[in-house]
Amino acid sequence: MFPVLETQRLFLREITMQDAIPIYSYLSLDEVTRYYGRESMESLEQAEEIVALFDTNYRDKRGIRWGIERKDTGQFIGTVGFHSWVPRHRRAEIGYEIHPDHWRKGYASEAIREAIAFGHDTMNLSRIGAITFIDNEASGQLLLKLGFEKEGVLRDYMVHQGASHHAFIYSLIHRG
Repeated sequence: MFPVLETQRLFLREITMQDAIPIYSYLSLDEVTRYYGRESMESLEQAEEIVALFDTNYRDKRGIRWGIERKDTGQFIGTVGFHSWVPRHRRAEIGYEIHPDHWRKGYASEAIREAIAFGHDTMNLSRIGAITFIDNEASGQLLLKLGFEKEGVLRDYMVHQGASHHAFIYSLIHRG
């Protein structure tokens, strides 16, 4: 059974095909995808493929991705979760995105904190990594605020719009 998490203002729940429409609504925006590592979506089918990928990764135990839903409105506003999960080495990378209408309202940090707690307590992760485009200052600041440490630069790590981009790598280490 897919784990449902709850924070003060949010539910983190399984992503379904019905969520493809809101996912498309923000992953089709250049302001969101400029730091996402993929081009803006051009069709709803691309969003459906992402939903299917999240489901496959969960079933194959390669990761877990939750839909972020506001409790007060029931609105789907983004996703958060882990990919590149290697249980043997107790590590995974975290990823997230939020619809720009909900930026700078604390939803991302609230959802990420809950996902991190699940990662430590249930997935037994000792290392959570995060990779951001160097220019994505907002995400970098958020990760630092959440206790991540910047480890270094991954040179020419991501190709976006035909150009290679450097990325920062961050980590959050849990010993316990």
